[in-house]
Amino acid sequence: MIKIVFFGTPDIGLKSLDYLNNSKNIDVCAVVTQPDKPAGRGHKLQASPIKKYAQEHNIPVFQPKSIRKEPEIIEELKKFNPDFFVTFAFGQILSQEVLDVPKYETINLHASLLPKYRGANPIQRAIINGDKETGICTMITELGLDCGDICQKLVIPISDTMNCEQLWNEIAEKSPQMIEQTLIGLKENRLTPCKQCEDGVCMANKLSKEECLIDWNKTNTDIHNLVRGICRNPSAYFVMNDKIIKVIETIPIDGEGKTGEVISHTKEGVDVACGKGLLRLIKVKPEGKGEMPARDWYHGVKKG
Repeated sequence: MIKIVFFGTPDIGLKSLDYLNNSKNIDVCAVVTQPDKPAGRGHKLQASPIKKYAQEHNIPVFQPKSIRKEPEIIEELKKFNPDFFVTFAFGQILSQEVLDVPKYETINLHASLLPKYRGANPIQRAIINGDKETGICTMITELGLDCGDICQKLVIPISDTMNCEQLWNEIAEKSPQMIEQTLIGLKENRLTPCKQCEDGVCMANKLSKEECLIDWNKTNTDIHNLVRGICRNPSAYFVMNDKIIKVIETIPIDGEGKTGEVISHTKEGVDVACGKGLLRLIKVKPEGKGEMPARDWYHGVKKG
């Protein structure tokens, strides 16, 4: 059995944790996740999806505010004598002291084809930039940002309609077996990690609120990519009548008109002129309301 400690926080890592926990080859000794955070209207503290799973399956849980600064937790992790640490969207930077704990390595699952999109938002950035493919990598964690040796890669196509939620789910589905294969391959010395090529390095920085504001001077395709790239997370938006309108689903179509103005509205949606072409709004979420068909929202605006 390969003994591991799993580091993760959001639900993208749940299927990997569950797969490893049920594998005959893997022993998940413990889980490390972010501290509980306020959520919802009542701002009640909520555990991460990874913590909830661990508690349901009687796996010890550790929740450091910053694991680099909590030596007592590092000492507790040493007691498990792990072969590997496995990180998947954990959300904290590890120190060399932490990386030195496992017998072999710390393995990270990164949601891009490294060296492209190192950093925090590789899934969103790939779609926003109109990429036709992305992928997943298992890699050896080093002190630098996503710069370690690559163990395995898998290419994932991105269609013109795929949004970040759909890509998130596909990555979650395809990651578990790759992680297990990497762990087995490294322990049995059947897998040789490769150095990352430094050509083509680009960063996937966190999104700013300014980036989420729709600029109608851009092409309809660029705006469509922004919408699907940050669909509900946190969503592209524009402001009308001093209200924020989040845009959930769109289709770029042919046509022209005065930039930023509604050109037509039908049962199919609301067509807005862009710097090039039209963007058909299919589904929106007006401020203070739930998601709705764009045509229903626009009818309400007209009546108002």
